[in-house]
Amino acid sequence: MEQRLLGHRGPEVPVIGMGTWQRLEAAAGSGGHTALVDAALDHGVKLFDSSPMYGQAEQLLAETLGERRGDAIVATKIWTNSRHEGQQQLQRAVQWFGGRVDVMQIHNLLAWREHLPMLEAARDRGEVGFIGVTHYSSRAFDELEVAMATGRFDTVQLPYNPLERQVERRLLSRARELGLGVLVMRPFGEGGLLRTSPSPADLEPLQRFGVCTWAQALLKWVLSDPRCHVAIPATSRPDRAAENAEAGSPPWFGPAERQLVARLAGVR
Repeated sequence: MEQRLLGHRGPEVPVIGMGTWQRLEAAAGSGGHTALVDAALDHGVKLFDSSPMYGQAEQLLAETLGERRGDAIVATKIWTNSRHEGQQQLQRAVQWFGGRVDVMQIHNLLAWREHLPMLEAARDRGEVGFIGVTHYSSRAFDELEVAMATGRFDTVQLPYNPLERQVERRLLSRARELGLGVLVMRPFGEGGLLRTSPSPADLEPLQRFGVCTWAQALLKWVLSDPRCHVAIPATSRPDRAAENAEAGSPPWFGPAERQLVARLAGVR
């Protein structure tokens, strides 16, 4: 897994992670957050992505992982303009997750130059494994590339799906050149791509790739790009977590299958 996050796929396969924005708190409201995380882990999901921006998601994730913390790769974030608050966010996360955060990211480039030395020092102390940077908006991609090019980040998180493909033009190739692990947010377009699903007949050509559902087709579309290492869909349902996990292994789509998925998503 460490090789994947550093951008080296080698003989390993990319993975499905799980985002916690809105969904973990939603599951907790009905008491199902433990079942959700357990189902994800049981079906091979390893990476869980969170942030202080996501309400109580970080603390809920830490409590829910419990004794299974060693089975998970925790990716969370610093999200503040304040250097002091950034230090507090870091220390809270380190405490919650058993003394170490596997991937600590600077959320949406917020004060990234100010927070980076703090995270490098935490990495030197062993409190942080990898350092990452994220942004969701194409308007920030120029600055995101500047941050990537410093050589001080190990991972980058960005949006990618058949309807959001701006990162194809430059950032994915740049990440590969720099040896960065790529975490893909919004593989379902914040849920918009799941509002309507193609018919089973439309998906039939993808069955030989292990695809049974539209969600799996979208996830495999992302991971079939060899520059991507982890897709992080979010769900509040244990059965969906299991379904998503099944898309994280080969065989991978070729150009024809990726074009089919794009067409089914509405790309003309």
